[in-house]
Amino acid sequence: MSLLCAEAPSVFDLLAGAGISFLWHPALSEASGGEVRRLLDRVESGAETLDVLAVEGSILTGPKGTGRFQMLSGTGRSMLDWVRALAPRAGHVMAVGTCAAFGGVTSAGGNPASAVGLQYDGHHLGGALDAGFRAKHGLPVINVAGCPTHPDWVTETLLLLAADALNADALDSFARPKFYAENLVHHGCPKNEFYEYKASAQQLGQMGCMMEHLGCIGTQAIGDCNIRGWNGGGSCTRAGYPCINCTAPEFEEPKHGFTETPKFAGIPVGLPSDMPKAWFMALASLSKAATPPRIEKNATADRVKVLPKVRAEKP
Repeated sequence: MSLLCAEAPSVFDLLAGAGISFLWHPALSEASGGEVRRLLDRVESGAETLDVLAVEGSILTGPKGTGRFQMLSGTGRSMLDWVRALAPRAGHVMAVGTCAAFGGVTSAGGNPASAVGLQYDGHHLGGALDAGFRAKHGLPVINVAGCPTHPDWVTETLLLLAADALNADALDSFARPKFYAENLVHHGCPKNEFYEYKASAQQLGQMGCMMEHLGCIGTQAIGDCNIRGWNGGGSCTRAGYPCINCTAPEFEEPKHGFTETPKFAGIPVGLPSDMPKAWFMALASLSKAATPPRIEKNATADRVKVLPKVRAEKP
């Protein structure tokens, strides 16, 4: 559903313009039944070239490692079996979304179905595929993480692969493409002025920064969500909801409510990863003391209450 939100051009026009076509997709392709089974058999045998194997959703390995909790309809074989059969045939393997990359929401709680990502189980290497797996062109599974993942992250990855322009150096330590992983959700956030002065929202729907009280961890989360925008320019923080770091492994288990900020001695635990706590204390104290009345009042309002002051020009 996220991918179909690609705009100007649509996902189909964009991929067709780059010479990329679907061999098969369960929701977007017309082929079904025996036609699909024969296609899969040709790919598995090597008779049909598979440039990219793109998998959405986690892989269920239960019960007891058989994968039979998740069967591919009409084939009599599990998704786990098909992934392990087709991945070595593919030029590249793509995990589309955080579930496919790391296990995601479907692995939360006790994980009774033993859901894993393609090459990761949470933070740990080794999922449905071995830790040392490499596709035919030499790359590990490319983790286009996000819950959901931005449509442009998917299409841009495919375009880079089609142009043979994505190599190991273009992936971060969790094999996420750096073109979006080199940014933080914090970059471009419309609440950054409030963040600078530590002018915080007290509850959802207010305009202030959501880091101090409402669980936002956009200062640690990778993604260009506030630069690239969704569906014409939106994002979680632009809509007034805290960033929950959905591009990261095990984001689904924060050990606290998504809209709560855990604190130790009054200091938020979720500080920017490169900011020492002592610095934060000093900065926060100075920032709060220097907060302009406009920002302080607007932070706990649901809309702009105090307009920016118009500076009088000298005659």
